[in-house]
Amino acid sequence: MTELGNRLKEARLAKNMSLDDLQAVTKIQKRYLIGIEEGNYSMMPGKFYVRAFIKQYAEAVGIEPEEIFEEFKSDIPSTINEDIPEKLSRVQSRQNVSTGRSKVFDILPKILIAIFVVGALAAAYAFFQNSNDGGNTKDSVENSGKEPVRIEESDDFAKDTDKEKATGEDSVKQDDQTNEEETAEEEIEAPKQEVTVAQSSGKKTVYELKNTDRFELKVVSTGETWVNILNGKGTSFFSGTLKKGENESQVIDFSREIEAVIVIGKSTETEIYVNDEKVEYAIPPSQSVTQNITIRYLPNNE
Repeated sequence: MTELGNRLKEARLAKNMSLDDLQAVTKIQKRYLIGIEEGNYSMMPGKFYVRAFIKQYAEAVGIEPEEIFEEFKSDIPSTINEDIPEKLSRVQSRQNVSTGRSKVFDILPKILIAIFVVGALAAAYAFFQNSNDGGNTKDSVENSGKEPVRIEESDDFAKDTDKEKATGEDSVKQDDQTNEEETAEEEIEAPKQEVTVAQSSGKKTVYELKNTDRFELKVVSTGETWVNILNGKGTSFFSGTLKKGENESQVIDFSREIEAVIVIGKSTETEIYVNDEKVEYAIPPSQSVTQNITIRYLPNNE
């Protein structure tokens, strides 16, 4: 047992609290509480949870968390950023590729039209040039007294020109159709996220989060409020007071969780955001100041 664990345990026993009592107060699983007392941090889900659990343990037994963190800062792991989900970067890369491909198809019809116009002008020039040459030859023959040679215009040139024009128009139509299909495909691949109310009763509201590959929860205080943020298994990520101008918000990544639970002490001064989108209360804060909000996460692959 470490010095930190021994101190926390002594404070717990001084309050006549068992591990079961402490688990009921902090919502932290009993095995994690034992791990804190024994200094076995390797069993924790991550370094962020180690600090969060120690803070809740200290508050529950009447010890200032800042005092614990300062005195035992060499023993407590430093907070590190959790792994950022890679799905977001993959979605952004796919959108960038689709955008680049769309630009190519936007330019392609213009190139084909330009080629067709240049070809038509060249053909017309050649046609008129041949006609002028034929007239000059006929005049020369008549002036020389010789029998004129009749030159008949072939229909093959006109047919080839019409065929080239039709082919160009077909190519433009096909490119336009392909471009429209690509645009429709992009719209299908990137649907807008939805936060909908699944059920609401009394002080409890259940929302469902769909059409997104990430779940970032942000709780903001516009005045002063007490909140407790947990996952679906009852593990608390934050429990305390949020105050505007000081510790006014908490941002937690729930992308690896199936749901988030927010217990709000003063909903009139509390705002909830999911992936930067504000969630409207199904139960008006004026009707119920304290509320219990649950957000179920339904990723795209489910």
